[in-house]
Amino acid sequence: MPRLVILGKQGAGKGTQCALLVNHYDIPHISTGDMLRAAVAEGTELGLKAKQIMDAGDLVSDEIILGIVEERLAHPDTEKGFLLDGFPRTDMQAQALTEMLAPAGIEVAIDIEVPDEVVTERMLARGRDDDTPEAIQRRLELYRAETAPLLNFYSEQNVLVSVDGLGSEEEVQDRIIHAIESIS
Repeated sequence: MPRLVILGKQGAGKGTQCALLVNHYDIPHISTGDMLRAAVAEGTELGLKAKQIMDAGDLVSDEIILGIVEERLAHPDTEKGFLLDGFPRTDMQAQALTEMLAPAGIEVAIDIEVPDEVVTERMLARGRDDDTPEAIQRRLELYRAETAPLLNFYSEQNVLVSVDGLGSEEEVQDRIIHAIESIS
């Protein structure tokens, strides 16, 4: 019953690896972005609150994100495990998630490691309008500021595995699966 969190810089291959891992383990891929959109579409109380905030152009609070995650993790399909993507983003969210899942907690937090210059090349190659060198640099700085505490948090719980994100999709997936199975 893998309860997984995936971490990594934008352009590290998280989306690709999420798709492969959820198929391998037959568990749901839970993305906070997808959950927010679903909660808004379903018209849940938290979804309606989130919609007001997003429509105003503001960031959704930890309280709302945590509520939406808790609602999603209560669905029966998560009983056999899940892969959280985009959550937690902060130390406070990680602590709240640990409390929410007590006593079980997260089984493995996967950090896909890819050098800044490689993710920068990958993002520039995507050709998106918002993937300018300056914007990419800001995102990398934000990732370092937000994620370093999460890496420490999960390392202290002995559930963090760092995996080399360079190589083919299959090579990276094999490394991740081996790391998951060695820790769980």
